[in-house]
Amino acid sequence: MAIAIIMPKQGQSVESCILTELKKKKGDIVAVGDILFAYETDKASFEEEAKVAGTVLDVFFGEGDEIPVLTNVMVIGHPGESTGEFRPGGEATVTVAPAAQAETQTATSPATAAAAAPEKPSVSPSEGGEPSPVSPRARKLAEKNAIQAETLAGTGPHGRVIERDVQAAVEAAPKTTPLAKAILRDTGATLPETGSGPAGKARGADVGVKNPAYAADSEIKPLSNMRKLIARAMHASLQNSAQLTHHLGADARRILTLRKTVKKAVEGGYPTDITLNDMVCQAVVHALRKFPQVNAHFLGDSIRYFSKIHLGLAVDTERGLMVPTVRNADDLSIQGLARQLKEVANACKKGAIDPDLLSPEAASFTVSNLGNYGVEMFTPVINLPQVAILGVNTIVPRPKDLGGGVYGFVPHIGLSLTYDHRALDGGEATRFLKQIAIEIETLDINF
Repeated sequence: MAIAIIMPKQGQSVESCILTELKKKKGDIVAVGDILFAYETDKASFEEEAKVAGTVLDVFFGEGDEIPVLTNVMVIGHPGESTGEFRPGGEATVTVAPAAQAETQTATSPATAAAAAPEKPSVSPSEGGEPSPVSPRARKLAEKNAIQAETLAGTGPHGRVIERDVQAAVEAAPKTTPLAKAILRDTGATLPETGSGPAGKARGADVGVKNPAYAADSEIKPLSNMRKLIARAMHASLQNSAQLTHHLGADARRILTLRKTVKKAVEGGYPTDITLNDMVCQAVVHALRKFPQVNAHFLGDSIRYFSKIHLGLAVDTERGLMVPTVRNADDLSIQGLARQLKEVANACKKGAIDPDLLSPEAASFTVSNLGNYGVEMFTPVINLPQVAILGVNTIVPRPKDLGGGVYGFVPHIGLSLTYDHRALDGGEATRFLKQIAIEIETLDINF
């Protein structure tokens, strides 16, 4: 009996996954426990194991496809079994018996055949100006041929753009050089009706490269799936909110002294290495308790205020920026918070983080620390729908009045608070930022 292998649902917030590698292809023999394919959510990677033995009868998607969760990816069974009923999207081909096919060809004249032939899809948005839905197979073919699939008129169910629509658009489009095709695919530039090359072929100069003298010393590379997700999130954040950043410095002498104390304690067997970042995060938790209006999500015409503090931490990994969440951070001691922050950061770097913890909705406030890189000031981007994010900068010496007319250089840690002005006024944002500085300057650790 043929068995469909679906795209698993990893976490409640995950709606689709990207198929990164097919380990088994059509016709391959599969044993229980074999890896069938690898896939990734927004930022975590997984592998799907075979639960049944048999032969891969069909594979419905290719590497790089974005597949909705719980959708059939492949079918395993015995050779000769039917797989058409498992094909997602209702795009299974209908096989016509030879006799019926001959009868149809005899009864149909060239004129009626031409009239019955489906028109090629027009390159225009669907009704209402909304982009047309696109099947994964159609999207892959469109990306390969630098076609904007969303602008096609789909002939599938409910106006869905399917593979034959893209194929028709490919046949109708002008021919392009490899350079022009790469530019179209990677930049989304508009393909001209006719190009400047032989027989109207579109060249690189027609779609964006104006000076061919520089074509030899540059290379166009497609964005990784991870980079595309980050790019979309950053663009959406800046486009859909009113962001403003305030900068302030906090006296760092207290936390630098605590850090030295912690190092000595760790050398003596103390189990938790509490870093400067852990101390800042603890100060943020204390400040959020006093300013609950910052511990919130802006929902357009309403605001969700959280009774618990779910702290997000920006983590730099080889695959890109991730923001895992430590839930109920206000219930943790600084030792517990330090351990939890290290655990989620390491899970991100290994690609084993729970996808639900990466959702922007999982955290109620986020901290992004660039101090280790020597950054003195920056403007962090809000992780919507959160109403604010704290950027932590490096420690630099600044002049300070030490009393009695004496001035000296004192180490200060830079703090950059970006907030959504739709949710917070400048005054309360400034008072919250000042409270973080106060908490840093008065922080205590109980060993």
